[in-house]
Amino acid sequence: MITVIPAIDLKDGECVRLRQGRVEEKTVYGSDPVAMARHWREMGARYLHVVDLDGAFAGRPVHIELIRQIVDEMGSIPVQAGGGIRDSGHIDQILDLGVRRVVIGTRACTDPEHVGGWIRRYGDRLAVGIDARGGKVQIRGWVETSEMTALELARRLSEAGVGTLIYTDTATDGMLSGPNFGAIESLCRAVSCAVIASGGVADPAHVRRMRDMRLSNLVGVIVGKALYDGRAELRAFQEAGI
Repeated sequence: MITVIPAIDLKDGECVRLRQGRVEEKTVYGSDPVAMARHWREMGARYLHVVDLDGAFAGRPVHIELIRQIVDEMGSIPVQAGGGIRDSGHIDQILDLGVRRVVIGTRACTDPEHVGGWIRRYGDRLAVGIDARGGKVQIRGWVETSEMTALELARRLSEAGVGTLIYTDTATDGMLSGPNFGAIESLCRAVSCAVIASGGVADPAHVRRMRDMRLSNLVGVIVGKALYDGRAELRAFQEAGI
């Protein structure tokens, strides 16, 4: 089964979606992210993905209070959150809000050896997001592209013992053009840890195709714009993943 995870992206206190991570191509879907969290809870979400976009650009968590309120609103439904997590103090700060899993990104690419210590310390409460374009890892809110490939970083992190990788193909994110299935399969086959895919999902058929790939470690998919644009209800995406 593939768990379908709705996303809430926070920018200037609002719930937004960006096309390919570009701030200038922002669509606002609501001025009350907590109400949006309530909506996904009422629609039957089994998990929620929250990104502090302002934090990602600032290099530190920004929407602490909003994330706290979202976690409280979701109750027993787990929340994973990231954006601007650069040190262990940031990780502790987010975990103290009741978040089930903290997602780090940039630091994993710029200092993977240091991150290995975090993986040992936090275990399953830490996930690493790998955002890639053209196979190369993007960092600092997707404004910089490193020379490291997504597969190279994924293998390093898997060997270091990370429990979950969240893989986003930034070229497809917010485009509703379909995921990069080939890249998802290659990454899943390169690692032994769990993988959550993100980017490009436009309809339940895309989730069904991921399920039919029969990759045992592909455990989830994050869906954003397709849900907000009403392409299909959350339940339809969930049923495609079963």
